[in-house]
Amino acid sequence: MRKVVVRAVGAAVGVATMAGVANAEEAASVQEAISEGELILHTRARYETLEQDGQNDADALTLRTRVGWKTATWNGFTGLIEFEDVRDLGGDYNDGLPPSEPYATIADPQGTELNRLQLRWQLNQHFAATIGRQTVEFDDKRFLDGSNARQDTRTLDALRGDLTMGALKAAYVYVDHVNNTTAEYNDLETEGHLLNASYAFSEQFKLTGFMYALDFDTASAINQSSNTIGLRAAGEFEAFGIGFDYSASVANQRDYGNATVNYDLDYWQAALSAELGEWSGRVWYESLGGDGTRGFFVPLGSSNNFQGWASAFTTKPADGVNDFNVTVQYEPEWAPDSLEGLTFMARYYDFEAERTGVDFGNELDMSVGAKLSDRANWSLEYADYQTGDVGSPAERTRVRFMVQYTF
Repeated sequence: MRKVVVRAVGAAVGVATMAGVANAEEAASVQEAISEGELILHTRARYETLEQDGQNDADALTLRTRVGWKTATWNGFTGLIEFEDVRDLGGDYNDGLPPSEPYATIADPQGTELNRLQLRWQLNQHFAATIGRQTVEFDDKRFLDGSNARQDTRTLDALRGDLTMGALKAAYVYVDHVNNTTAEYNDLETEGHLLNASYAFSEQFKLTGFMYALDFDTASAINQSSNTIGLRAAGEFEAFGIGFDYSASVANQRDYGNATVNYDLDYWQAALSAELGEWSGRVWYESLGGDGTRGFFVPLGSSNNFQGWASAFTTKPADGVNDFNVTVQYEPEWAPDSLEGLTFMARYYDFEAERTGVDFGNELDMSVGAKLSDRANWSLEYADYQTGDVGSPAERTRVRFMVQYTF
């Protein structure tokens, strides 16, 4: 399948070279596009601890560095290259790679890799194409996410086309390889077809339809091959002097391609957020179905921004999981300039099995963070998961302190 991608980019380059017309804001030559580009530099130092029942306590001090270059535009083309390095600066933890260390898992293995290498062609205001190793994320990142929570992020070797016609936006992505988290150990070969199309009827109502068909060739992931089809509605409005936004999604997931097991699982989600002055809050409910053999799963989706920072439900229960949570956030106006954007957050989760209603426990997440400058920020996160009835994940407490700098 790599040949398909290579031929496609060759054709795109040929057409663009013949048809591209530089405008006043574009570079006059390829050399000028490169020299007038911009540096990509990002660092994130993180100290993380994890206490989990049945395992030895773990702690990890790691440093992620990304460095690269993004060119200026020439004949509609923009290039980008970025390397990512993760360093182990100390601690005792299982990094997720074999052989397994005798500690709880903090999946941040040391390593250096090519994180992104892409070529983008902006034909006009309506159509753009991107080929190469790239980040692909849609909507709230539930089903397609770069997994930035881990030090080693997820990128895809893919060919992407984007269409914009007024209020209509559509994207199609052909995926050939998943450059996954945990270095190269969990990389996946796939033939994936991702389609996401939305129409913004108004600020109050945007409707999105999506289909994510993933057929994995890697032996360990064959039964993650799945086709997820769904609809999402979202919007924002104001009432009684309060700003509101909402979202609601429904989806169905079935076995696909190389999968050797049969399943038919449902998903739905609804959320309402409100903001008034320094305070904001959100009520959220999400249901991932289960048939007793397997639960609804998200092979390329977010595992940190949903169902708690403790990561108790990274592996989805066979009976599915329902998640009700409430968030309160406070951004004080009295914060000094040295703590610009100071924000406090607390979120409480209640979990239960979707199929049987068994109590799966609860979790409390809290965080505080602020800017150090226009380019730097810090945050402190705390997550405490308390187990429920038999079949629940093991209790665990996670703490993370991070300092980030972006050039």
